[in-house]
Amino acid sequence: MKRVLIIDTGILCVWLDVPNMDTCGPENDSWDKQRVDAKIIEAMENKTTFVLPLATIIETGNHIAHATHSRRERGMALAELIQKSADSKTPWAAFSDQSILWTSEKLKKLAQEWPGLAAEKISIGDATIKDVAEYYAQTGCHVEILTGDLGLKAYEPISPVPEPRRRKRQKGAN
Repeated sequence: MKRVLIIDTGILCVWLDVPNMDTCGPENDSWDKQRVDAKIIEAMENKTTFVLPLATIIETGNHIAHATHSRRERGMALAELIQKSADSKTPWAAFSDQSILWTSEKLKKLAQEWPGLAAEKISIGDATIKDVAEYYAQTGCHVEILTGDLGLKAYEPISPVPEPRRRKRQKGAN
């Protein structure tokens, strides 16, 4: 089963060394650069496909633009990941795979559903990341949302259980 890792803003900011964004997540399950790097390396070794949602790109870009220093360097690092995603350069999924999520119908659905999610303190960015995760899960992928946000992590799709293959009966077997 193909594995997909959807990268959230907090994790990406830690990974890219965005100033003042060196950790994310709750105190008892904090993500720092070392932990993020180890997870990314493990995912690469397992031939996992990385997904960069539009919300993550926008939110990370905002954090970089408002950083106290290193804006150009961090901006270049993000730009490199965006380019890899646009070009579908391994291990990055093609950004265009997500285009189906930005049709008029999908935007209307988001507009209809999001006020209820907002009442539950779910950001519109997280709502769209949830949609990206569901999209990949529906294609039969094992999906993990790499995030320090336990609320968003709770929306991680449950992986489908692979159907066991039936053994072929051998000739002469009863």
